[in-house]
Amino acid sequence: MARSLIDDDGVSNPSRNLHLQQVVERSLAINPARRRLMLGGLGAAALPFLSMLSGCLGSGDDSTAESAVPEQMLGFTAVAASSGDAVVVPAGYVATAFLPWGEPINAQAPAWKPDASNTAADQEQQVGDNHDGIHYFGFNAAGNGPGDRSDEGLLVFNHEYINPEYFYAPDTDAQDWRLPFTLEKARKGQAGHGVTVAHIRRKADGSWEHVKNSPYNRRIHGNTPIAIQGPAAGHPLMKTAADPTGTEVLGTLNNCGNGWTPWGTYLTCEENFNGYFGWNGEHTQTVLEKRYGITQDGFGYLWHTVDSRFDVNANPNEPHRFGWIVEIDPFSPTSKPVKRTALGRFKHENAALSIAPNGKVVVYMGCDERNEYIYKFVSSGTFDAANPYSAANRRLLEEGTLYVARFDAGATPADKMGTGVWIPLLPSTVGVDGRALRNNPHFAASSDAEVRALILIKARQAADAVGATMMDRPEWVAVNPKNPGNVYVTLTNNSRRGGTTSNSPDGTTTAGSARPPVDEANPRANNVWGHIIRWTEAGNDPTATTFNWDIFVLAGQPSVVGERAPSSNINANNLFNSPDGLAFDSFGRLWIQTDGSFSNSGDYAGMGNNQMLAADPTTKEIRRFLVGPSGCEVTGVTWTPDRKTMFVNIQHPGELGSHPNRPKNPDGSTFSDNQIARNPTAFSQWPNAGQRPRSATVVVRRLDGGVIGG
Repeated sequence: MARSLIDDDGVSNPSRNLHLQQVVERSLAINPARRRLMLGGLGAAALPFLSMLSGCLGSGDDSTAESAVPEQMLGFTAVAASSGDAVVVPAGYVATAFLPWGEPINAQAPAWKPDASNTAADQEQQVGDNHDGIHYFGFNAAGNGPGDRSDEGLLVFNHEYINPEYFYAPDTDAQDWRLPFTLEKARKGQAGHGVTVAHIRRKADGSWEHVKNSPYNRRIHGNTPIAIQGPAAGHPLMKTAADPTGTEVLGTLNNCGNGWTPWGTYLTCEENFNGYFGWNGEHTQTVLEKRYGITQDGFGYLWHTVDSRFDVNANPNEPHRFGWIVEIDPFSPTSKPVKRTALGRFKHENAALSIAPNGKVVVYMGCDERNEYIYKFVSSGTFDAANPYSAANRRLLEEGTLYVARFDAGATPADKMGTGVWIPLLPSTVGVDGRALRNNPHFAASSDAEVRALILIKARQAADAVGATMMDRPEWVAVNPKNPGNVYVTLTNNSRRGGTTSNSPDGTTTAGSARPPVDEANPRANNVWGHIIRWTEAGNDPTATTFNWDIFVLAGQPSVVGERAPSSNINANNLFNSPDGLAFDSFGRLWIQTDGSFSNSGDYAGMGNNQMLAADPTTKEIRRFLVGPSGCEVTGVTWTPDRKTMFVNIQHPGELGSHPNRPKNPDGSTFSDNQIARNPTAFSQWPNAGQRPRSATVVVRRLDGGVIGG
C-alpha cells in the first residue's frame, strides 16, 4: 500500500532477532566461493544453488507436467513500460474496467455520484474503494452453489482503504477538504472498506456483466457484524463494553490480500488495522500498542475523533479485535463472516492455502511490515476430499498450530543457499532467552489455554521471543500448483536497514536501533527494489518443520554492477521494483504485481507505472504483461477455471505519490491532497474520462478466445 496521507513504512519490531540479510551474510562468510559468485553480478541463473533445483529444492521442482493443450508458459509479446493514464496489455488482448468504486451492488442500490457526495448509507450498498485481493468462484451446473463453471460465478474482492482526497466531497475548511470531520464521514469511510461479493456472468461476445438482481450480491464493510472464533475468542483482551463476551466485532478493515479454500469460502486479510485507531487526550502507549503500531493519530483518518470505538482511551481492547483473517461464505449471503483467531494476529497480507499429503490444511501468511515475519498455520483436522463442501471441512480453520519461520544459512557450498525451520508458537516452545513461552511475561496466565490465546493475540511478540527471522516486508505468498511443497514470497522493499539490533528479544525495551545491518550478500543499504524468495518444504510436505530456500529474483537496474546488482533474469525489457501481489495460475505461471515507485527516474528509471509480469518458474524468464494507469498499484488477480478470463484489480489510480505527471502549481510546487480534492480530475481520470479516478477490476481477455498468457 502506498499513499500520500499516511506512512505505513514504519518499523514496530524492537527485537534483536536476525534479519534475513544477516543470515545470507553468514552463509557467504562461511563459503567464500559463494560470495564471489554473488558479487560477480548476483546472477541468479548462474548460481549453483539457484540453477540446480533438484538439489536445492528437493525432488519436486517447478517444472510443469506436459499438457494435452499446446500452451506456452509465456506465449505473449511483452509490453513496454508506460507512464500513461491507461491500462496496457499485450497485442491480441483487451482490458475492460469493471465494477469500479461506487458501482451499485444491486438493482435497488443508489447510483454513484461523480461529485463524491454519496452518503454512508449509500456507500454500504455500493462497491467499496481501493480494490485488492480477489477470487472468482464458479457456480455449479445447477447455478446454486460452488462449482467449476467459467461462464457464471461470484467475484469476491477486497477494499483495502480509501483515498480521502477523492472519496469525500470537499467541505468548508479551505486548508483541509475533510473538515469539519463528522461521524457521518467516518461511517462513510468505514463503509468503503471490507469486501464485495458480486454475481457476474459472461455474455455471448465474451464480455462480462454484473447480475444486479441476484441475491448473492453483498457488501461486507466496517460495521458488518462478524463472529470471533477460535482460541482467542472470549479472552479478556477481546472483550469490550459493546461485546462483553468477546465473540462478535463490528466490521473488517484494511482488507489487503486474500485466500480461498477448496470448500468454497473466501479468506480476507486484515493488514494495517492499526492506522484507524488513535486517542483523544492523554494516553501512555502500552508495549502491545507500540509493537502493533498504535499511535495517537493513526494514519490520519480522524475516525477516533468522532467515533469512540476507534479511541483507545475509550475502548482499549478494540484494536485487538482486528489484524485477523476473516472467512466468508460467498454462496450463503445471510451467513455471518468469521474471524479465525487460530491463524494469529498481525498485519496479514494474504493467505495461501495448501493441502498436505496427509490431508492437513496449511495456510502461509506474511506480516507486511519491514523487519517482520513469515508464518504458517497447520490444521488439527484433515480435509475430506471426497466431500469438499462438507460442514466438517468448513471447520478446519478453527483449530491448529501457528508456526513462524527462521531462515538459516547453509553450512557448505553443497547446501546451495540455506535451510530453515518452522518454529511452533505454543506455550511449551522455548524462546531465545531459555524460557518457555508460558513463562514469558508477555503471555503470563493461569492456564495453557489462556497462554495460547495470548500468543495468538500477541503473535508478533511470540515470534520475537522464539527468534524468528526478520524479513524485508513479507507480502504475498504463493504455492506452486505443480508442487504444493514449493512456496514463493514477495519481499517488497526495506528502507529501514543499516543500523544495529540492540533491543530486548521480548520487545520490552526500545533502546538502540531496530534497523538490521547492511551486509554483502544482500548489500543494498536501502533495498529500494525488493526481491522474491522461495522455499521447498522437506519431502515436499507442507506440514514439514524444515525447508530449503533460495532467491528467485532480485529486482533492480541491470546497469548497476557490484553490490547492488539485480539477478541476471532482469533486463532492460522487464524492469520492475517492489514486487507485492503474487499468484500462480493453474498452468504454473507465476504472476508478479508491483506496488512501488512510479517516478520513472533515478533508481526507478525505465520502470514506469506499477505493473504485472509473468514468470517461468523453471527458466526464471520474466515478461511484462500489463501496466496500470497513473498513480495506481496493480494488485490481486484471479481467473475463470478455463483461464480464458483474468480479473486484475487496479487500486488507487490518481494517487499523487512520486508520479512525474502529477499536476503542478504556477510556482513549480506539486499539488497537495487538498488541491487534488478540489480538482479531482487534474491528475488521473481512469477509468472514465472527465470523472475523478476510481479503483476498479480489469477484465482481461484474448481477442481470439484463447487462454491468458499462453
